Amino acid sequence: MCGIVGYLGQKEALPIIVDGLKYLEYRGYDSAGVAVLHNGRISVVKAVGKINDLEQELKKVRLPGSLGIGHTRWATHGRPSLGNSHPHATADGRIVLVHNGIIENYNVLKMQLQAEGCVFQSETDTEVLAQLIGKYYTDDLAGAVLSALRDVTGTYAIAVLAKDRPEQLVVAKKASPLCLGLGKNEVFVGSDAIAFIKHTNKVVYLKDGEVATLTPQTLDIRDMQGKKVSGKVHKLALDHSSIEKGEYPHYMLKEIYEQPRAVQDTLDGRISPQGDEVIFTELEKYSEYLIGINKIVIAACGTSWHAGLIAEYLLEKHARVPVEVDYAAEFRYRYPVLDARTLVVTISQSGETADTIAAIGEAQALGAKVLSIVNVPSSTIARNSDMVIYTYAGREIGVASTKAFTTQLAVLCLLTVYLGRLRCSMTEDYARNMLQNLKCVPNEISKIFKEVENIQKIARAFHKHSNALYLGRGVGFPIALEGALKLKEISYIHAEGYPAAEMKHGPIALIDENMPTVVLAFKGRRYEKILGNIMEVKARKGQLIAIASESNEDIARVADAVIRIPDATESISAILAVLPLQLLAYYVAVEKGCPVDQPRNLAKSVTVE
Repeated sequence: MCGIVGYLGQKEALPIIVDGLKYLEYRGYDSAGVAVLHNGRISVVKAVGKINDLEQELKKVRLPGSLGIGHTRWATHGRPSLGNSHPHATADGRIVLVHNGIIENYNVLKMQLQAEGCVFQSETDTEVLAQLIGKYYTDDLAGAVLSALRDVTGTYAIAVLAKDRPEQLVVAKKASPLCLGLGKNEVFVGSDAIAFIKHTNKVVYLKDGEVATLTPQTLDIRDMQGKKVSGKVHKLALDHSSIEKGEYPHYMLKEIYEQPRAVQDTLDGRISPQGDEVIFTELEKYSEYLIGINKIVIAACGTSWHAGLIAEYLLEKHARVPVEVDYAAEFRYRYPVLDARTLVVTISQSGETADTIAAIGEAQALGAKVLSIVNVPSSTIARNSDMVIYTYAGREIGVASTKAFTTQLAVLCLLTVYLGRLRCSMTEDYARNMLQNLKCVPNEISKIFKEVENIQKIARAFHKHSNALYLGRGVGFPIALEGALKLKEISYIHAEGYPAAEMKHGPIALIDENMPTVVLAFKGRRYEKILGNIMEVKARKGQLIAIASESNEDIARVADAVIRIPDATESISAILAVLPLQLLAYYVAVEKGCPVDQPRNLAKSVTVE
């Protein structure tokens, strides 16, 4: 989950590296550091804290040089400290590297190296890798990296400098993201292309087990046996302005307001002109397979897992196929029962979630086909899957996912109709009606922003509490989970989501005047039941905030506060209802003075197990 940046070319490396680290700070902000090579000397500067803290340290020194690496850390092995921050070096300072991932056998390697006389300065697994490369290094840096990595068990993305190789940068990856940017007489390295998109849109995505030697003019990629392989150059269409906050105080707020456009972009071209059919050209060659599936297993993490829970309701109802939803982290450890007629659907914003990548490997090994819903083209999950449907949310930088979630729900609604029609479990008229409702979603989302002042008012009272309960029924239950997750992620208020009927099986003991309860009160066949749960909360002096449709007049008589969403079907209400919950969490966090885009202990993309 750490961020890596590297540069080799004709320009001063430091400004490019620091600028790149700022764009990667969402990947970790416990500490940061840089290393720059100049005149046979590698200078290293580190700081505990965020990139701003590193910049303060850099004001005290001058680091010229056109070759350098940088790192922003999310701590795994060793607490956040100056000694544990990256870059790490060999004892003689000859080799310096940065690393994202986990070296699982680092203790064994460390004891071996200590027996050979190595002295360690940190608690990290990364320093072990630096010392190991140093052990093998004579005059072939790529060869030393290859030799060291053959001894390693675990995951890694690394960038390595040697002080006697002023025009060479060596990088490698396994199960952690790393890409290369190709410019004119210059090369860039990043955990994400966002780190260097200002400078070039020509990108090479390294594959697992590849080691690349970079010079300003050349790129040499080898596999773990040392055999030369070619790297495909991708041209990214990413607009640099899309990764700036613009007039917004936080990326999260910007991304909340981008949701009408993001959903529209995700729907465009995927609904037939007649409005009764879903067009997924990417699935056409698998149509016979999809007709014959007898089970769907959805594997995802965090917010994407909540999207999967909603898909379970939709797919079972409309496509009439059994659905299981798993945490990707648990999926491959529970001996799942899969076969060639099982469709495994994985969902990930980044396409680099380590647990989800592992779940794909497990599913394919058991004979299942994998369909992934991903926001980032050319990501590891996209490359590893049999089928891919892209969401078009655009770059999401705020750690708390917003537009990625709503676009995932849009794709899952489309997939429901697609499979329902393909498997003859949905009529043409029903499909047309469902798709017509879906096409209205971008406009209906925009209407919710008129509730902002009301939500801000609620947040001013809400932020004083330490706990909250979120309740929903049907598709409202996963939305309750998502609302609770957003609140705890960015405001540090303990919040839990429950099916409303489960409240009586324990959580009701917590309800009193100090426990606000947020209820998803959708109109529909469960409404009378949810109204009963609301009365149970009120009978115990609970403060109640209802998310309810505009036409629901009776809810105001029982709720302390009401946030309105447009009238819609139950499945569409689920998409709409998450908007006010995102805004509520955002404004509560702002009231508390929390760092909205960089909540403590969290990183945007979880690339380690």
